[in-house]
Amino acid sequence: MERQRDSESRMTTRKATIRKHTDLDVYQRSFAAAMHLFDLSKSFPTEERYSLTDQCRRSSRSVCANLAEAWRKRRYPAAFVAKLSDSEAEACETQTWIQFAVECDYLNKETARKLYSDYDDIIGMLVNMIKQPDNWKLN
Repeated sequence: MERQRDSESRMTTRKATIRKHTDLDVYQRSFAAAMHLFDLSKSFPTEERYSLTDQCRRSSRSVCANLAEAWRKRRYPAAFVAKLSDSEAEACETQTWIQFAVECDYLNKETARKLYSDYDDIIGMLVNMIKQPDNWKLN
């Protein structure tokens, strides 16, 4: 019982300090990861401009964009979860493009491993939000 109260207290505090999507830790982390991938993709070959480079940038940015949309739809739990699920899918897609970049020798394995791990964390945070949509809804 004490554990549940502690959890509820942390959630209340979290909700009180989060006023917009940019205040979410998951948003800040996904934005930072997208910007890191953007910087890394600048060194991809020119022939990848309209394929791998664009795909990496698009999917990584879409994680943030879908989070922003989800935040504005949290009044409706099903819509909130749907946009969070889209964000999760984009994060997973980004991991796939990171794998391709490594296999094509555009990213070194250690850099890619760290970035891939960042997206694992982001996906985990999104899944936690998806599992508990009522903790985020507007009253």
